[in-house]
Amino acid sequence: MLIGTEAFRPDEIPVAMELIDIGLSPGGGGYRFVVAELADAPGRVAGYACFGATPCTLGTFDLYWIAVDKSLQGHGIGKALVRSVEDVVGAERGRLILIETGGKPSYAAQRAFYLSAGYREVARVPDFYEDGDDRVIYQKRVR
Repeated sequence: MLIGTEAFRPDEIPVAMELIDIGLSPGGGGYRFVVAELADAPGRVAGYACFGATPCTLGTFDLYWIAVDKSLQGHGIGKALVRSVEDVVGAERGRLILIETGGKPSYAAQRAFYLSAGYREVARVPDFYEDGDDRVIYQKRVR
């Protein structure tokens, strides 16, 4: 699914897979997941989000990854996943959710998605990932 979304660089896929492996291991390494299944095909994953509490903060969480099957994008699954993460964070008395993404034109859809989900750009680090690819940080207050 990660490769099929065409949203991630090839070198990002192993990182996402490693977080899944860690998250599914005993203790989970602080990584948590919400998963969307298809109603008409139980067990078929439509998308997932990986998040966790940010170390050394009080009530701040990072949304590390969100991915939706390419054939299912545009149907509200991504926003439902984000809302689910926000609900969990809010229930645990979390205050803030941060999301990072790249600044290249190829990440324009992701940046637009975060804005449409109510996040606002709060920081940009020029040339962070490589020359011409900024680190863009979004934030949303959940309480």
